[in-house]
Amino acid sequence: MVVSVRSWVANEGGKHLVLMLWLGVNTWLFLKTFLLYYTGQQYHYLYKMLGLGLCISRASASVLNLNCSLVLLPMCRSLLTFVRGTHTVSSRETRRLLDKSKTFHVACGVAICIFSVVHVSAHLVNVVNFSVSYSDDFPALNLARFRGEDPKLIILTTIPGVTGVLLVLILFLMFTSSSYCVRLSNYEIFWYTHNLFIIFYIILMVHMVGGALKYQTNLEAHPPGCLRANQSGTEQQGEELEQGEDEERRCEVEAHFQPHYPQTWLWVSGPLCLYCAERFYRYIRSCDPVTIVTVIRHPCNVIELRMLKKNFKARPGQYIVLNCPGVSSFENHPFTLTTCPTENKKTFGIHLRVVGDWTERFTQLLVPEPRIDLEILPMVQQRRYPKLYVDGPFGSPSEEVFNYNVSVCVAGGIGVTPFACVLHALLDGWTGFRLQRLYFVWVCRELQSFYWFAELLCAVHHKLWQENRPDYFNLKLYVSQADNLQGMSEDKYRPLTSRLLVGRPKWKLLFDEIGKTNKHKRVGVFCCGPKGISRTLHRLCNSARSSGTTFEFNKESFS
Repeated sequence: MVVSVRSWVANEGGKHLVLMLWLGVNTWLFLKTFLLYYTGQQYHYLYKMLGLGLCISRASASVLNLNCSLVLLPMCRSLLTFVRGTHTVSSRETRRLLDKSKTFHVACGVAICIFSVVHVSAHLVNVVNFSVSYSDDFPALNLARFRGEDPKLIILTTIPGVTGVLLVLILFLMFTSSSYCVRLSNYEIFWYTHNLFIIFYIILMVHMVGGALKYQTNLEAHPPGCLRANQSGTEQQGEELEQGEDEERRCEVEAHFQPHYPQTWLWVSGPLCLYCAERFYRYIRSCDPVTIVTVIRHPCNVIELRMLKKNFKARPGQYIVLNCPGVSSFENHPFTLTTCPTENKKTFGIHLRVVGDWTERFTQLLVPEPRIDLEILPMVQQRRYPKLYVDGPFGSPSEEVFNYNVSVCVAGGIGVTPFACVLHALLDGWTGFRLQRLYFVWVCRELQSFYWFAELLCAVHHKLWQENRPDYFNLKLYVSQADNLQGMSEDKYRPLTSRLLVGRPKWKLLFDEIGKTNKHKRVGVFCCGPKGISRTLHRLCNSARSSGTTFEFNKESFS
């Protein structure tokens, strides 16, 4: 498949530019710090004692300071949502870059883990050198109390050593629990361990207090390498050989050393304060009471939840974060809005699939166990509902659907939820957007899954036909399993049955057809579903086409 340069730049250019800038800054900072400790006169004696371990440990520490500050910024969801919503400030390209905030967060996290290994390894060498190369001439420079002291004892009896061990343990827990398999099998472990970042940053601030590494302060009065009055004859001969024929220099005073002023807090305090302020703002906002209006059980283990909250406003494509103290006081889970509040209807809703411990316990509080004779059609449950807190809304890639002249929404299973809100906006008569044609492709494993939004799809279809705009909405439904296809025979679902296809979509043919219909246009492609579909669409969006159509890929994610 031939890659189109124009499409590649549209989809990958900004992301790779930011990546190269980030790598460049990390590289520059590493080399700058390395050379400072390698050639800096104030570190002459310390370098003679520790060697390259000093340079590598400090260079990696600088990179860690940078990334420990940057890793928090992508998690400021309210700030990112504000920037995204301010169209006069952020262009569409900038907003699409904001969609990669999670990727940037992961990149910074990986960099922290890699350079932590480098930093720890270099400091282990330094601890050994502190013990072996104990300096009798400069006692203040030593971290060891005597020559040959056990390196393990040095680590366990100094502030940098103890805090370093704690930081490594916390980082190991956070890194291992962040793996995809752990998040998929037990999200609670990931959530709890990731919140150890608060303790991590507190310990990180204390890490430098011990002052293990010192620099010389009186360079003019004591030039590094000068001959001291109490220097031994062997050392004098060594110094004379190094100086060659230069005139012998004598030290006026002894070298004075002092530890560096802790600088880590200068790096992380700004982003940390910003993040804490945002979390406090989100906490205050989420404390407003939420009223659960109705709970509807849908086929295929899907629950629809409709809620009411004072002064709650949202745009199609955004998502919220739910907290149910009855399940867990500390766990928060994101769900895409399927209905947004309007002037005439203040309620908003979500659809959630019962997968995992949290959703199972949450569903048990919402609705009783389903009876054996339960019908396939949705059933409204009336009962006392648990207390619920809602944080948000927050921005997502699906907000951009209305900012293209032509958009393609591709959903896999429950991944249809971001686009359901888009359909509701069309049905409710939202105005002020550019969208002129919408292609809607929904792939499900079971036919019953289409009942989640069957009435909504039919309502949008009838509305556009009544307005004489049948070409505005192009709908295609695919069911991958050919079993039990007798359903959806009701007359009210006739617009869907005529657009229902058995099997998987032929994506290349579908994109070629869209490209021919929309020659030389920029088409927004929005995907929410399995990784297989996402990878295929991403590859097709970057491929070259004779029609000259540019497909801009936008991806939602459940993780």
